[in-house]
Amino acid sequence: MEGTTAYNGKEKGGSGHNREARSNQYLRCLYTNARSMGNKQEELELLTNKYNYDIIGITETWWDGTHDWNIGMEGYGLLRKDSQGKKGGGVALYIKNVHTWTEVEMNVGDSCVESLWVKLKGVKNEGDIMLGVYYRPPSQVEEVDEAFFKQLTKLSKAQDLVVMGDFNYPDICWETNTARHRLSNKFLDCIGDNFLFQKVEKATRGEAVLDLVLTNREELVENLKVEDSIGDSDHEIIEFMILRKGRRETSTIEVMDFRKADFDKLRELVGKVPWEARLKGKTTEESWKYFKGTLLRAQKQTIPLCRKDRKYGKRPAWLNKEILHDFKIKKESYKKWKLGQLTKDEYRQTTRECRGKIRKAKAQNEIKLATGIKGNKKTFYKYIKSKRKTKDRVGPLLSEEGEAVTGNLEMAEMLNDFFVSVFTEKSGGVPNVVNTSRERVSLEDRIHNKLKITWES
Repeated sequence: MEGTTAYNGKEKGGSGHNREARSNQYLRCLYTNARSMGNKQEELELLTNKYNYDIIGITETWWDGTHDWNIGMEGYGLLRKDSQGKKGGGVALYIKNVHTWTEVEMNVGDSCVESLWVKLKGVKNEGDIMLGVYYRPPSQVEEVDEAFFKQLTKLSKAQDLVVMGDFNYPDICWETNTARHRLSNKFLDCIGDNFLFQKVEKATRGEAVLDLVLTNREELVENLKVEDSIGDSDHEIIEFMILRKGRRETSTIEVMDFRKADFDKLRELVGKVPWEARLKGKTTEESWKYFKGTLLRAQKQTIPLCRKDRKYGKRPAWLNKEILHDFKIKKESYKKWKLGQLTKDEYRQTTRECRGKIRKAKAQNEIKLATGIKGNKKTFYKYIKSKRKTKDRVGPLLSEEGEAVTGNLEMAEMLNDFFVSVFTEKSGGVPNVVNTSRERVSLEDRIHNKLKITWES
């Protein structure tokens, strides 16, 4: 399809490495209208670690450039589209890195419609799945509605299509497929004309069904649940499965589980070896083989093996039993609030306490990483890199005439012209380097010194 960008492997969307054990029979999905992810990112990470979602769709992210360092999640690619020139809005898709996917950029309404589309590559001989997330503001004009309908009409021709989002049609009765307002009826006509099925039956905000899951194959979406909320959002979470054919693949790859290793026993076994006597008279090659064999035997006794594809992946360092317990209490409080056993203020207080403990645990983990940077650079920079796994859409750009430019080709030409205008030819001579006696200070030393000053003050 025209206007697509492919991501796989270590680049963006995730690799198609099927050696990782996972079920090809379904995709576990979560959707929510967050009404600002600014104070809910930690809880989303907790949910993701606990339930191991393949796809996460979010509307009303309220993100802008200031959030770039706090929205990446390890193990997931992120595609986002922030609202331009207004507060609120914004859509995002997190896709687990074991999947290969392609961003689909639409030629119709791409700049005005708050939607994202990706094509998820099918496994083995199966067809691809088209996934979308969409947000319709309550005050959206009819022209933008029409642009989205054209997108939906074009993509509904795909073999498998699933669209999730906040469509904001509170007057539609989904039992009878009727509505009071003209714009709502036009949306129903679009669904009918494209033979789409709407799967959400329970209210998602108050008494209204605002958040929907649409598909062109009724059996494609199963086990849909509407329950709980992220943070204190007034929209409920939707969980569902996208069914796929295929057998469950199992991994034969085993790795060392260092978390369960007995390092004291390992030191004891290695320390008992009379190395000088054992290596005396041996060549370098013979010494290496003896050392390697001895170490591997000790390793086998003290470090257990585990399958590479652990069910829920590696748990973040900040996620401890206390936080999991508090999160369980938060979920129970939500159920009690829905049953009228707790007031909304009491539920919000529980939510705030849970959020506060998560933030404190994450902050303590980040301080630990920063203060230990001189002795463990790899872990520090791995954490920083995980926070930069985001994709920012370019544009729109402002031309010299003051007009907004949104087309990919036009924006590329503008950036090229700007590069040419500031590019300078190489000068003939080599610049003189002024000697300085200032001592070079590494980045790690600057971070360590800054933290030391902060704590001492």
